[in-house]
Amino acid sequence: MDKFKKLREQREAFRAEMQGILDKAETEERALTEEEETKFNELEGKIKGIDRTIKAEERARDLGLNVVDDKKKEELRAEEKEAQEERAFENYIRGIVSEERASNLTVGDNGAVIPSSIANKIIKKVIEVCPIYQLATRYNIGGTLSIPYYDESTTAITMAYATEFTELESNSGKFKSIELKGFLAGALTKVSKSLVNNNQFNITNFVINQMAENIAKWIEGELLNGTSNKIDGISGCKQVVTAAAATAITADELIDLQETIPDVFQPGCIWIMNKATRTAIRKLKDSDGDYILNKDATAKWGYKLFGADVYCSDNMPKMAEGKTAIVYGDMSGLAVKVSEDMNIEVLREKFATEHAIGVVGWLEMDAKIENEQKIAVLKMKAAAQQGG
Repeated sequence: MDKFKKLREQREAFRAEMQGILDKAETEERALTEEEETKFNELEGKIKGIDRTIKAEERARDLGLNVVDDKKKEELRAEEKEAQEERAFENYIRGIVSEERASNLTVGDNGAVIPSSIANKIIKKVIEVCPIYQLATRYNIGGTLSIPYYDESTTAITMAYATEFTELESNSGKFKSIELKGFLAGALTKVSKSLVNNNQFNITNFVINQMAENIAKWIEGELLNGTSNKIDGISGCKQVVTAAAATAITADELIDLQETIPDVFQPGCIWIMNKATRTAIRKLKDSDGDYILNKDATAKWGYKLFGADVYCSDNMPKMAEGKTAIVYGDMSGLAVKVSEDMNIEVLREKFATEHAIGVVGWLEMDAKIENEQKIAVLKMKAAAQQGG
């Protein structure tokens, strides 16, 4: 007996019911009613679910999994659960009532809390589009996190020649620590109801991409610039090279900045700057008259400077008095703590007067440099202090 027979029979029944809805409206020469459209969308969602299930089973068969072990069964169940949650999410936004929606969403007074599979996709997308967050050392833990580090800035362990029966002098560094707390932040995305009502529009991917872009932009800004009495990010960097000018950078200053980082950490280093700063650096030439920065097909972001990839961010300040124009280093030296898994909610009623639906994401985060040797910054010359 065909293992898919029952599924195909259900699919055909749903398809016939959808066709019946269209035929009735065509016979009566009218558009679909709101109730008919809702039913049509619900049937369409069921058919898509059946199709995904059949394809998953076929992939398992093609891989030679004729006897599916417990692990594979669990994977297939997880895949189907994720598909159900996605359908429930889409149905909720579109206002379609279904059994899947009821079983996969937690609905409160102001909206619905979205399943973890959707939140995880947003987080994954944030990591993809935010290289600094991706390269940082991330901690997913609640409460205050204390990270110990060994400080040899004033004294260090030393070795020297010795004479028999003479005491060795003891020198050692100190253990210190940085503390990462949790600062609450939220991102709001509004979705036009015109898009929601378009059945051909992939509303799930749109929400995931929009939320990820909004969150990534904010996270990147905080990691690079920080906020007073909130997230420090790289703003507390102690390895600083100061440019001789307020609005221009020299090749020698770039070399000085790069040489600030010990050789052992150089393989993981990148340059971070505003695009306007990169444009200025592209015009710099060496003693032979050759440009020091050129396009490189092997580079992650299209350019390399003195062997390290160059990443441009709109969150980096342009070259101006007292501003941090360039960050150079191994971003694993930056510790980022996310103390709460991202919480995503859909607000259907709050923005009704704007003909929109709101999607809000909440997270708690903190970030500080945990290894000062790995990161350095170049600051532009500050304005001269005026005398009294």
